[in-house]
Amino acid sequence: MDKSVIGQILLEQEKARTTAAIVVEREQLATLDSLVPLPHVVIISGVRRCGKSTLMRQILKKHYGDDGVYDVDFEDERFVNFTVDDFNTLYETLIELYGLKNLFFFDEIQNIENWELFIRRIHREKNKVFITGSNASLLSSELSTRLTGRHIVVELLPFSFREYLKFHQVAYNKQSFLMTQEKALLKRSFNAYLEDGGMPEYLEHKNPLVLQNVYENILYKDVIVRYEVKDVKAIRELTLDLLSNIGTPLSYTRLKNNLHLGSVNTVKNYILYLENAFLIFTLDRFSFSLSQQHLLQKKVYAIDTGLVKQIAFHFSKKQGRYLENIVYLELRRRYKDIFYYKTEDNLEVDFLVREGSQIVLLIQVTESLHDPKTREREYKALLKAMKELNVERGLILTEEEEPADPAHAQIEVTAIYRWLLS
Repeated sequence: MDKSVIGQILLEQEKARTTAAIVVEREQLATLDSLVPLPHVVIISGVRRCGKSTLMRQILKKHYGDDGVYDVDFEDERFVNFTVDDFNTLYETLIELYGLKNLFFFDEIQNIENWELFIRRIHREKNKVFITGSNASLLSSELSTRLTGRHIVVELLPFSFREYLKFHQVAYNKQSFLMTQEKALLKRSFNAYLEDGGMPEYLEHKNPLVLQNVYENILYKDVIVRYEVKDVKAIRELTLDLLSNIGTPLSYTRLKNNLHLGSVNTVKNYILYLENAFLIFTLDRFSFSLSQQHLLQKKVYAIDTGLVKQIAFHFSKKQGRYLENIVYLELRRRYKDIFYYKTEDNLEVDFLVREGSQIVLLIQVTESLHDPKTREREYKALLKAMKELNVERGLILTEEEEPADPAHAQIEVTAIYRWLLS
């Protein structure tokens, strides 16, 4: 690739960055603060347009100043013919334009084949490297091979409810839950968050085309093109099916038959591609036997409820599934090991949280406990699971504030919006 073309791209990217506004300070910035002094390559991974580049700008502003970094965005379409052989030319151009620096920020570098060879070289030369990427598998597997563990991955999701409130400049504190007006405002904001999701660009413009464009880019660039998927119609239908059935168990056989695919393995591969692109997540059913766990049905959740509501089919009784999806994403922010659970008599508990070898929490999510049958079902499943697993604490999350059952003090009941802010 011609040096003059690379130089032009770099200068135009620099100009664009100087006019970009930094809005909400992301919560993951606190995690990244601790990684700045380490020699490791730091990878910020997550779905397209969730704010990874903005987070890198926040790291730069907080720790390094505006002039101390080489900053290259490989998502720029002018890099389409860039190859691993062009990295030397890029490096020379960076030095000529900005002088010698030892800090690198690379956006979406996995678009360049064999990119990890260059990263290994500059890392061995004692440079600090930050990378963003929207493919979980490529980033982790290739760097694990080349850098032998000298990298740390930080996952970034769309805005949490706390970040959503910051974006909309809604202030709150512990007393807000006791004050009628402030409490009502928080509940109103939560209802909007459930509808809008947390994709920053969509929240800024509120145009459905933004989410539809993000969806198409993920599906086409990060899945169909990257994995050379031939049956485009099938993977589109599969994705729509998954997003329309969040929170429900996966049946690979049903999907294979409905989509007229040749084998269950094809379905599994397609789902893996969608997971690698962060469009969906699969949740394992918990078992003490790891080999058995892999054979049990998984459940599927989506990256963002706003995106689901724009893309998927909607039915009248989906509100509980959207609530469940919001809870799943928040659990993913807080914990490493999350599962769902079925008791010996097949009662389902929505979420099981494990820390190390210890199961610390069981959670049910439901719209309401007003219906006596629903109340009995949710308590029965939790109590049974707590007994089987020897877990002391249970939690039921509902859409509105509701009283707990005094007969079962070990089970807490709280509103989802309050829990999200805890």
